[in-house]
Amino acid sequence: KHLNLDHVEIIKCGNADIIASHREQWNDGSNSLAIEPGKVITYDRNYITNRELEKSGIEVLTIPSSELSRGRGGPRCASMPLIRRRYS
Repeated sequence: KHLNLDHVEIIKCGNADIIASHREQWNDGSNSLAIEPGKVITYDRNYITNRELEKSGIEVLTIPSSELSRGRGGPRCASMPLIRRRYS
């Protein structure tokens, strides 16, 4: 409603493959940071989810996960919005 969209496409972590979805869920595959419409930052290790995002027309910028993931969480968890819009 607030996005003025006719529909929302759900992109499943690991492309709904039972093994890949479990692995990528624990690897923060759904923890992406949207930096603008159609562009996200994700971990490079979640290649299946990243491929599905790209197939849906989303530009995926990947970062290495070797250091940031030690604190648990992904790109979204490591960020803090400076400005928030109020939706009523």
